[in-house]
Amino acid sequence: MDIKHDHRYAINLNVRGIQPSATLRINELSNQLRAEGRDIIKLGLGQSPFPVPERVVEALKEHAHEKDYLPVKGLKGLREAISGYINRNERMRSTWEDVLIGPGSKELLFMLQLAYYGDLLIPRPSWVSYAPQARIIGRSVHWLPTHAENNWQLTAEELDIVCRDDPSRPRILILNYPSNPTGCTYTDDQLLAIANVARKYKIILLSDEIYGEVHFEGRHKSIARYYPEGTIISTGMSKWLGAGGWRLGTFIFPPELRPLQDAMAIIASETFTSTAAPIQHAAITAFNGGDDINEYLKQSRRILKVVGEYMHRRLQEMNAVVQKPQGAFYLFPDFSAYREKLARHDIKTSQSFCTALLASTGVAILPSSDFGFTPDHLGARLAFVDFDGGEALKLAGGDYADIELGDDFVQQACPRLAKAMDKMEQWLNSL
Repeated sequence: MDIKHDHRYAINLNVRGIQPSATLRINELSNQLRAEGRDIIKLGLGQSPFPVPERVVEALKEHAHEKDYLPVKGLKGLREAISGYINRNERMRSTWEDVLIGPGSKELLFMLQLAYYGDLLIPRPSWVSYAPQARIIGRSVHWLPTHAENNWQLTAEELDIVCRDDPSRPRILILNYPSNPTGCTYTDDQLLAIANVARKYKIILLSDEIYGEVHFEGRHKSIARYYPEGTIISTGMSKWLGAGGWRLGTFIFPPELRPLQDAMAIIASETFTSTAAPIQHAAITAFNGGDDINEYLKQSRRILKVVGEYMHRRLQEMNAVVQKPQGAFYLFPDFSAYREKLARHDIKTSQSFCTALLASTGVAILPSSDFGFTPDHLGARLAFVDFDGGEALKLAGGDYADIELGDDFVQQACPRLAKAMDKMEQWLNSL
């Protein structure tokens, strides 16, 4: 065989062997099974169940005619709105020039790793795309250990241990909180301790705060408060505004990292050019906020909190080890209590666990092996999002406006989630 004419050998070795994004893969499989007539409860893809607020939708309609290429770093009016948003929420003093806009925060993360030649430090467990992106680019990935009894949170001590042997090595640390996949977040003291270690080793810290606005108590704080000179804040509109498919993300840089921001803008100019004009114009309305946006967030948080607490309790009743979520819409249960029973059915990995669960019950979840764990770790991620968010918002702001939300609300607003827990419990009991 003449390998010069076999196109398989022309594929970048960094890409060969990498599967498509696990979250997108499970979503496409779930949709395919639904199309075939299966009743699939979709707890795989972490897509916000809530609709985009109406005023933001109207802003998009009003700007649908916008067709010009916008500046590479983003529309000035939007960059001003995002700077104001961060300054209000985090008591910072950013300017519009500190803001970079991209077609989703995932794309900006990829460009960051292209622009900065450094190792990637990722606490385990982590979102599914951090490590594959680094591998595609050819960067080294170092997984940082975390522990269930500490809510899977990185400690300053663990970070220091990784860095001390080569203190001047360039590194990027990704800190994602509230966390995908655990729903847990950090205390002020934890953030301060991590910030001190990051400063000690001059680490570039990417603070992925895409779920910050869906902290259940509305008390999210950015680590940029404690390490402003080395922290890039990453956020967007996908998780708190329900606009994942609009594909708009943003990085907010400190002035000290302006050369890195400029380098990323050069990459952007040679790749995607600029983010879609109508989306950027509409996003100004979103980031400027207002009473309606505040009410939308208030009710979203109420709903996600009660659903998270319900799902957490149900999983505990199934003898799963699971941390109580404090934000986002995820749970990360460990089903090791069933290891012997599962092994009798030749289920010995998290992947085979999720495959068997889907085949038997129609409940789609993701294995812990997609989040940085070895195959035999019997954990999984559940995204509690398979409900009609629009109807849930109406109910929470209507009949339940002055009532504490409880199981009755979950049963009424989120019946498919209750059904998923029933099906999972029955299947585990049948092993």
